[in-house]
Amino acid sequence: MSLSAKPVLISGAGLASLLFAQSLRQSNIPFRIFERDASFVFRAQGYRLRLSDEGLDAIESVLDPPTWTKFWDACGQTAGAGFAAWDAVTGEQTDHKMPEKLASRGGKVVGIARGDMRKVFADGCQDKIEWSKHVTGYELTEDGVRALFADGTKSDEGCMLVGGEGIYSKVARQLSGGKLKVFDTGARGIHGQAPATAFQGLGEGVHRLLDTSRGPGKDVSIITNVRPGELDDPTVRFGWTMATQPGALVAPNNDFSQIGKPAADMAKELTRHWAARFKPLFDQMQVEDAAFWKITCSSPSGVPVWQNEPRVTVIGDAAHSMTPAGGIGANTAVQDSALLGRLLREAGGFRPGVTEAYEKEMRVYASEAVNASYTLAKGAFGIEIDEESTPTV
Repeated sequence: MSLSAKPVLISGAGLASLLFAQSLRQSNIPFRIFERDASFVFRAQGYRLRLSDEGLDAIESVLDPPTWTKFWDACGQTAGAGFAAWDAVTGEQTDHKMPEKLASRGGKVVGIARGDMRKVFADGCQDKIEWSKHVTGYELTEDGVRALFADGTKSDEGCMLVGGEGIYSKVARQLSGGKLKVFDTGARGIHGQAPATAFQGLGEGVHRLLDTSRGPGKDVSIITNVRPGELDDPTVRFGWTMATQPGALVAPNNDFSQIGKPAADMAKELTRHWAARFKPLFDQMQVEDAAFWKITCSSPSGVPVWQNEPRVTVIGDAAHSMTPAGGIGANTAVQDSALLGRLLREAGGFRPGVTEAYEKEMRVYASEAVNASYTLAKGAFGIEIDEESTPTV
């Protein structure tokens, strides 16, 4: 098999990996995707992502016109009401200002559910995905690379390997010699969903509900994007994201892999004294979709430099994990996909120097993004990372 005929190996079937695969597909570059889950529905993917101009530009640069149209039609576009901040306990609106830009194209807040985004990005790539394949590392060959799996097997030889398997990426750890670190900030959260009718007490717009009644260091907040035209439709579900300061939320048995009732019960307990206008968000929540999550972040000082390996690199959270503050993480991840895909297309497939050029450019915008996300999270969630002592995941 010639070098050009060997596929690009992709670890993980998350958003960054699938958009990267779309770029390869349209460049007629062969690829294989290895995903540790058994299917796309293995884990909850219901909460929404807010898309910036940079993120939308990156996505549009990759997708062909019909797929872009399908993607754009799946996005919700919120305008008019803009941002509103509320005291969660009294139900009164406050004068809190959102510290980051919310709107993107057309002056609207553009958002899409992770599951819908993943479905569009996977279009045409499903037959290239190998399920229940947990990548734990790689080995270089004379003129290629193989992915190593948790069951002791290896992949067929590829021309290069791209690690896109998120914050627990074994590829990132091996590639960087441990320099790529993801810090556990101690802040925690819950994702939930409820019928659109439960949000009628808020109305259209982006809303932040803040509860400071528990005392210093125990704040609980919710952010949600209420889209127009669907508030009276009980078949439509809107999502909300809860975030707490370090120590304010502890999952049962400290098990943050739990989904469903344990997370839903915790959310209801934390909000039981909130104003009546907000209670439907929790009383009517879809219990099975509730999920805990840890707020993590890569090195605030920037994406580190490691010895370049021409045949291996990383994208998305594997390269730069971010807090949810500012909604920056996913928008940066899709920029990785577009950049690496473009460089491979321009090179006609794998060539020495492609990963080095990608990493050099990625470090600039991703380091700025991580620092911005961390700075916003310090104010919003009360986190503090000491790169020498803060625990890693």
